[in-house]
Amino acid sequence: MDTSTTDDNAPRLLMRLTVALFLGYMAVALSLPVIAVYVTQWPGYGNMLAGLAVGIAFASTIISRNHAGQLADGRGGRACMRLGLAGYILGGVICAGAGLPILPYLTRYLILMVGRLVLGVGESLTVVGMLGWGIGLMGHARAGKVMAWTGMAMYGAFAVGAPLGLALFHMVGFGGVMMGCAILPAIGLIISKGITAPPVHAGRREPFWRILGRIWQPGCALGLQGVGFAALGTFISVYFIHRHWPYAGLGLSCFGLAFVAMRLLCGHLPDRIGGVRVALISLGVEAVGQYLLWCAPSPVMALTGAVLTGAGCSMVYPALGVEVVRIMPPHLRGTALGGFAAFQDLAYGATGPLTGLLADRTGYASVFLVGGLCATMAFIMTLHMAARRQQETILE
Repeated sequence: MDTSTTDDNAPRLLMRLTVALFLGYMAVALSLPVIAVYVTQWPGYGNMLAGLAVGIAFASTIISRNHAGQLADGRGGRACMRLGLAGYILGGVICAGAGLPILPYLTRYLILMVGRLVLGVGESLTVVGMLGWGIGLMGHARAGKVMAWTGMAMYGAFAVGAPLGLALFHMVGFGGVMMGCAILPAIGLIISKGITAPPVHAGRREPFWRILGRIWQPGCALGLQGVGFAALGTFISVYFIHRHWPYAGLGLSCFGLAFVAMRLLCGHLPDRIGGVRVALISLGVEAVGQYLLWCAPSPVMALTGAVLTGAGCSMVYPALGVEVVRIMPPHLRGTALGGFAAFQDLAYGATGPLTGLLADRTGYASVFLVGGLCATMAFIMTLHMAARRQQETILE
C-alpha cells in the first residue's frame, strides 16, 4: 500500500527512490565498459562499431524523451519511473542473448543493438520519472537537491559498476554481465513499490518544440558538457588497455567517485546561489580534466583527469536544470526536463561512434581533446547566459 507523503518523510522517500535508481542504473554502468571491450574482440569489429553499440542506447533515449516527459506530466513520475525500470530488465535480458557463442557475430551484434535500444527507452523513462516523482515529493524549491541526488545515484552506479562489470565479464562472460543488468533493476522496482505518487498538475500542454525553444541555451550547454563524459565512459578502459597501463577499470570509478563526492558536498548550491554560477565553475573544471586525459603521460595523470572530469560534470546538470525548472510551469516540468536531458542524450549518442571513428584514425587520446574543447564551448555559452541574466536583472 502506498505511503502518504509529508514534509517530514519526503527526504526519506527520496532516498528510497535514489536507491531504486542506483540499482536500475547499474544496468547502464555494468555494461558500458564491457561492450566496447567485448565487441572489439570480434574479428572485423572495430572502435566505430563498438561506439555505435554504446551510443545507440542514447539515440533511443533521445527519441523517447518527449514521450517520457508527457507520461510524467500526464500520469505522474511514479508510473513513468516504474515503467522505465521494467525497460531496464527487458533490455538486459535481450542483451544477454548477444553473449551466446553459438550465434554468428552479426546476429550477436544485431541482438545487442536491439537490447541497447530497449535499455535506452528504459533510461529515458526512469530518469524523467525519478525527477518528476522526486520534485513532486520534495517541492520545486528543492528541485536542485532532487537533481543532485538523481545524479548521485546514476554516477555512483558508474563508480561501482565499471570495475564490477569488467570483473564479472572475466568471470562469467558477457551474458552473465547482462543478466546482472536485468536482476538489479528488478530489485529497484521492488524497492520503489510502496512510495506514494504525488498529485498530477493540470494545465494546458504545449508542443514539444516550443518547450525546447524556451530551454535551448541551458540544453546546448548541457549537451556540450556531455561530450567529455561520453568519450570517457566509452573509451577510457580501452585507452588504458591500449597503452598497457594498469587499473583499466578505475577510470570510470574515479570519475564516479568524484562525481558523487561533489554532489554530496555541493548539491545544495544551485538552490542557494543560483545555477549559472555553479555551472561556470563546473565546466571549467571539466575542461581541465579532459585536457589532462588528452596529454596524460602516465596512468596516474590520466586518473587525475578522470577525477577532475567527474568533479566538473557533477553539478552541471542540476545547476542548469534549476534554471529550466525556474522558467517552466509545474504542469510542463516533466516534458521540459525530458527535453533538457535530450540535449545531453544527443551528445552521448553522437559521441560514441564519432569519437570511435576519430580514435581509429588519430588514437584514443584525441577523443579527450574533443571533450575538452566542447566543455570550453559550454563554458563560453554559459558565460553569455550569465551576462544576459545580469542585464535582465538590471532592466527589471
